[in-house]
Amino acid sequence: MTSVAPVVWREPVQDAWVDYNGHLSEAYYVLVLGHATDAVMEAVGLGPDYRATEDASLYTVEAHVRYLEEVPAGSELEVRSSVIGVAPKLLWIWHELRVEGRLRATEEVLGVHVVGGSSAPLPEDVRARARELCVDAPAEASGRIRPVARP
Repeated sequence: MTSVAPVVWREPVQDAWVDYNGHLSEAYYVLVLGHATDAVMEAVGLGPDYRATEDASLYTVEAHVRYLEEVPAGSELEVRSSVIGVAPKLLWIWHELRVEGRLRATEEVLGVHVVGGSSAPLPEDVRARARELCVDAPAEASGRIRPVARP
């Protein structure tokens, strides 16, 4: 596959998101990564207008978060997102959350397209846009929980 620029989402850490250790609380990693998923949805044609007119959306059916490094209070977050797989009803997304250019977390998301409460094929134009954004899955995708080696 060719090199494709990732979809980028940015937002600052909010004070309410900081835990008793002075770092971004684990639940808020998922919140921010969810916002990044919304940005990918917009990029492929599943944004707010589509959802409102078609009674359709992308539902997360599986996700795997890796917390690699702490995120301090006051940080500016950047999530770089890529599509790593497309199937008739499914979109497979890879997120990399960074602070000051350093990788802090990743999330792999498998979403199913739902219309009126039931799974349904993605519209062909959405699949085409998703395929255009598709990159090879990183080696860490589809992994299992395992210890991370630290230098």
